[in-house]
Amino acid sequence: MGANVLITDCNPMPRLVLGLDNYDYLYASEKNNTVNRKLVLLIVVLVLAGLVGWKLNWFSKKEPSRPADPDMALKISKNTVVFNKAFGGLMDDYYALRDALVDWDTVKADQAAYALALKADSLPVSQIKGDSDIVKTAKSFTVSVGGDAKGIVGQGNIEQKRKGFNTLTDDLYTLVRTVRYDVGVIYHDRCPMAFSDSIEGFWLSNSSKIINPYLGNKHPTYKTKMLGCGEVVDSVDFTRNKQQKDTAAQSGL
Repeated sequence: MGANVLITDCNPMPRLVLGLDNYDYLYASEKNNTVNRKLVLLIVVLVLAGLVGWKLNWFSKKEPSRPADPDMALKISKNTVVFNKAFGGLMDDYYALRDALVDWDTVKADQAAYALALKADSLPVSQIKGDSDIVKTAKSFTVSVGGDAKGIVGQGNIEQKRKGFNTLTDDLYTLVRTVRYDVGVIYHDRCPMAFSDSIEGFWLSNSSKIINPYLGNKHPTYKTKMLGCGEVVDSVDFTRNKQQKDTAAQSGL
């Protein structure tokens, strides 16, 4: 049993008929091949799954790009002492410029604007705590603030200086929010009739009390009557974030 038989019949080509032993051997070989193919397929699937998982994990770790929006700056800001001191000095010069405009004093206005420009040029922006986009935005607005201040010095009359002051205020307001200055509260004020009694103008203050630098205390028509004209439209207060962080540090959290 199991021997091969050669059959010729009517077919000119002889046929080889396999015995039972040969059938068992072929069946076993085919079964082994099927198992091997399944094993190889399983290995390939596992390798591909591992590669896909690694790719997803790698992409999830990449830092997404963020727009340079001032309101999306540092979630918790506590800049260096050096930066805060420099920025505080810049704000002091801005307030001196504002007060000079209140008094209609062009000489003091020029002096304060010049000092502010110098502070802006030397502001250590690289010491703020934030990503590269925030630092880049801060540098850009610092340059704008310095240029605005220099432009005020170059203006011949107080009306033009006030227009330059309005532009300066807009850029400085953005810079304050970008760096998240947390040493004190800064108020954003508006005068509805700063120019030609119909065009609004803005200024910053370290107090909620309205003292209008556009109409001032020596207005040719209103005299001192419009000194308190205006309203607080915003308050930039990052001191709360700083206080929360300081409290957490003191409590050992």
